Amino acid sequence: MIKFLDLQSINAEYAEELKAAAARVIDSGWYLMGEELASFEREFGDYIGAQHVIGMANGLDALRLIFRGYIELGVLQPGDEVLVPANTYIASILAITDNGLVPILVEPDPLTYNITAVGLEAYLSHKTKAMMVVHLYGQVAWSEELSAFAKKYGLKVIEDNAQALGASWKGIRTGNLGDAAGFSFYPGKNLGALGDAGAVTTSDVELAEVIRALGNYGSRKKYHNDYQGYNSRLDEIQAAFLRVKLRSIDVDNMRRNDIAQVYLSQITNPQICLPTITNVPNPVGALNHVWHLFVVQTPLRDKLQQYLADAGIQTVIHYPIPPNKQLAYKEMNHLDYPITNTIHQEILSLPISPVMTQKAVEEVIEVINRYNV
Repeated sequence: MIKFLDLQSINAEYAEELKAAAARVIDSGWYLMGEELASFEREFGDYIGAQHVIGMANGLDALRLIFRGYIELGVLQPGDEVLVPANTYIASILAITDNGLVPILVEPDPLTYNITAVGLEAYLSHKTKAMMVVHLYGQVAWSEELSAFAKKYGLKVIEDNAQALGASWKGIRTGNLGDAAGFSFYPGKNLGALGDAGAVTTSDVELAEVIRALGNYGSRKKYHNDYQGYNSRLDEIQAAFLRVKLRSIDVDNMRRNDIAQVYLSQITNPQICLPTITNVPNPVGALNHVWHLFVVQTPLRDKLQQYLADAGIQTVIHYPIPPNKQLAYKEMNHLDYPITNTIHQEILSLPISPVMTQKAVEEVIEVINRYNV
């Protein structure tokens, strides 16, 4: 069996360091808002290039509190509209609606699956105040045109960087391209904790201060509550684990890239549509796609998935149902997004991870190339 994602083997690579980190936290007697969190925020900020990092309990809270922070600062108000890709994971939408804001779903580029500046003006109204850029599957969703569009219309740009940690656009890391960014360190992410965890990055000091307070019951000073806040704090033990794994993120991403390049060059089955990569100029060694997922597309997706399962190859659909067709958003169920619908009906994610062996990669390629319907 070739697993889609072998988390046990991934974390086994760091086992001794993770155990030492856990022991360090246990022995410290300090389990929240201590030195491990402060060190991780500093190290992560240095890596991303952002001036401020705020550890969060999870990736959804990171996005939620960015919007809430802008509301507290008077930059946004309930009822304002936020442009967001229609084919993103539902967390992107939840972060918007949880704050009383209105998601305006935008069709993505059918080849890269990411939002582009093309056709965006059609979605604008006088209520449009922000745009969420989702670097889906690990590929940078950024361009000079997209940046110019946001500036032209005075839009705040929030990056959903849950899947593209380590990716770069012209040498600038994702998470440092817009006004603020939300990260998820869910265990299956490229930088995965051993539980839920997330973070916000921004170079806006005022926003950072508000978000930090919001995640701590709305408090800047103990027992003094400036806002009706949340309990969303990255705990010491997860921060310690993330410090260990952060040191290897570029090596792990490069291994993912190596596997992806083999897939791209050796999967030759004409029934399978391979990912389209944008040509982004970057310094040597920088990646514009960190391959959180390797997504292929075919009209008979379910048959391909069953065929691969019968051959002992696990795959996952990211995602089977678009947000506007979810029961949670039944008010959107009547909306039609043909490109998004096609994507969700036809995509399939193949196994890819830093611990995937060359033998397993070759087996996936061989089996897919034999596929015929």
